[in-house]
Formats: sequence, structure tokens, C-alpha cells
Amino acid sequence: MSATRTRRLRAVALLTGALVLGAGTATSAAPDPAVAAKAAHGRGTGGEWIGTWASVPTAVPASGVTVLQDQTVRQVVRTSIGGGSLQVRFTNEFGETPLVVGEAHVGLRDGSTGTDVLAGTDRTLTFGGSTSTTVPAGAPLLSDPVQLDLPDGGDLVVSIHLPEATPVTTVHAFPYQDNVVAAGDVTGARSVTPTATVGQWVFLSGVSVLAPERDRASAIVALGDSITDGAETTRGANRRWPDLLAERLRGARGFPDRGVLNEGVSGNRLLHDPNPPAGSPAQGYAAFFGESALRRFDRDVAAQPGVEHLVVLLGVNDLGHPGTSAPESETVTAQQVIDAHRQLIARAHQLGITAIGGTILPFEGDTLGFSSEENEAARQQVNHWIRTSGEYDAVVDFDAALRDPREHRRLNPRYDSGDHLHPNDAGMRAMAEAVPLGLFR
Repeated sequence: MSATRTRRLRAVALLTGALVLGAGTATSAAPDPAVAAKAAHGRGTGGEWIGTWASVPTAVPASGVTVLQDQTVRQVVRTSIGGGSLQVRFTNEFGETPLVVGEAHVGLRDGSTGTDVLAGTDRTLTFGGSTSTTVPAGAPLLSDPVQLDLPDGGDLVVSIHLPEATPVTTVHAFPYQDNVVAAGDVTGARSVTPTATVGQWVFLSGVSVLAPERDRASAIVALGDSITDGAETTRGANRRWPDLLAERLRGARGFPDRGVLNEGVSGNRLLHDPNPPAGSPAQGYAAFFGESALRRFDRDVAAQPGVEHLVVLLGVNDLGHPGTSAPESETVTAQQVIDAHRQLIARAHQLGITAIGGTILPFEGDTLGFSSEENEAARQQVNHWIRTSGEYDAVVDFDAALRDPREHRRLNPRYDSGDHLHPNDAGMRAMAEAVPLGLFR
């Protein structure tokens, strides 16, 4: 057995070890034991599970928790690669009480907008053969495999019915994608009547597809912050740089399928979990920043099905948050940021994953209060190490691609969303084009 195969089996076992047997009455035939056994070890009949979409689950600030009851949440995700079978990962990882799932469905989106399901593509998800289940507090939930011809770069509609009073405690807060809530159990309906629009992914964190082993498919994880998450891009247009990288890979000749998994989360830091100063406005949003990259690595990188490459773009919030959204006592040095990157490299290499470092983008004059002489000096020191140390297996020089050619400490105005920190749609395209595709051949 190859080292890559061993790593994949170990990683997916972390996911499937959390699969929970259904709590309700099964309404469909139990899966074939042989198929179930292969799925539980990261393999299906003649194939391997590869991640095609992912997001980072986070907690919700106490002041922002809503409650849903006898309602359906319908959500849209843009997948990177297709396949004939898929699995969906739900999550109650920040819940303090069990999550009751009454029913869940998937289907292809009808058209390029809205949440309607294309006729003939609706599929009921099962969990250990049952259409309903209960997810323990703090746990994820992986569905049984379901057959559906998912195209490359397709839009998947995922619907989940919450029959009981359910505090919404586990979300991805800033996906730049509008999802909807509808009354009752309408998981299997082609079209729903929204009672609310939700700018979050709720209780949902991953989709994987079954790829034939001969195709040499694998996944790329983009581990980052709001810039990777797609902040300030056009809502609902999938203009995040990992989406655009996936688009480039699909259009390139001679490449095996490469799933691209966006594990960026706004406000994320390498070294610290959210810690808003008492009495500051950040108490109302900092929980959405997610656990530190060092803490979430095992879930968001190691446990992703089929991961072979990791692209890291992190460090700007470690420099900018102390004194703004975090206490000044959490101020870090450039060396501490570098040492955190070294840990990510070491943990990736232990799993046989190729680690690729991205240089930190310029942010002089930003509107969030990050810019200072000290932070600029630290950014330059970290970027110099990423470029020249040789510790990353490869480097993507996002800084060089997006900086103002005359003022290197600033974003190029053509790529600036307006806050002098986050790239706009054109900047995201430039970031995707800065990634050498040959890294993933």
C-alpha cells in the first residue's frame, strides 16, 4: 500500500469515525454492507473519496444565536470536481445539545441563481440507512453515499429539516452566498417559499465525491483567512480565489481531477483563537473568526478526503488584530508567525501532503487599523522567509502579484476592494492566476 493511500485512509477515517446511526425509522433499504465498509475506509466501489467542497465551521457569538423549529434550511455550494456518487458532511461541532435532523436532501441547482432543484436530480440522504438522525453535541455527521451525477464546477443544493427547536450554533458566517429558510419539511421540494434569507452556511461543512482510482484525483486545501474566504467579492458569484483556481484547473489540459477545498475563514489567525476585549464591539462577531489554524489543522486539512496539497495564506490577522479585535497582549513577532508556519509544514509533511506557502498581501492605509510601521516590517520579514527559506515545498507570491508596482506596501488600486486589505473580484482572479498549475500535476 502506498504512503499516499495510507494517508488518505487515515484522514478519511477521522471523518467517518464520527458517523452516527440514525435516530428515526429508516424509510429506505439499508446500504450494502460491502459498500458501507469500503466507504468507511475512504474507498467506494472502484474509487476513492475526494473532497470537492468544504467550509470552516465556527461558533456563534452568544448574542447572535437564533432558533429554528420545523423549518428547512436550503443551501447552495459550488463544487470543484464532479462524480457519480457523493457524501455530505454536516456538523454540530459547536453545539451544546444534540442536533436532530428530520430529513436531508441534495440535488443539482436549476439555473445559476436561486435555490430551485433541477427536476429529476433530488436525492434523499440517509445516515446509517435512516432518513433521520441525531448528531451529538460537538460532533460532525457524514451521510451515506448517494448516487447523483454531479458535474465539474456544479452547484449543489443541500436541504436540511430541523423538526425540533434548534439553536443555530455551528455556522460559516461569511460565505458571500445567500441561502434560505422555509417553513416545514420541504427538503424534497423543487422550489421553496423563503421565510428568511441567511448569509451563512448552517450545520454544513463538506461534500466529497467518489472518483475512479485510475483517475489519480486528489484535493487541494486552501488554508486561510478572509482573503481566501472571498471577503468583499461579488455575492453569489463564486469569485473567491480558490473557486477561480478550480476553474483554471478544470480548463487545463492533461490534469487529473483536483478538488479545491476553501478552508478560509474571516478573521482567522495562526496562533490565537478569538479573544475579543471585554466591552469591545468584537464581542458581537469575533466567534465567527474560528479556531486558530494550528488548532483546526487536523479537521480542516488532515481529515479532508484525498488531500495531497496545502496552500497556506495566513498571518495578516496575527499582525493586525492585537489592539483592534484582540487584546494587545496577543501581539506577535514575525518569528512567532514564522514558527507557526513551520508547524503547519511539519504536520503536512508528516501526512505526505505537499505544503505551499503564500506571501502576505500588502495592507498599508487599510481601513481596519492593521497598518503600522511595525506590522509592515513583520510582514516583510515573514514574506522574505516564505520566499527564501526553502522550508515550504513551493511558494505562491501573492504579494508580488497584487501589490502596487510603484508603492509595494499598498494593494494595486485595480485589485483593491476599497478597504486596502481585501482584493476585489479582479484581485481574486489575479491571485488564482498567480498559482502555478504545475504544482498540482
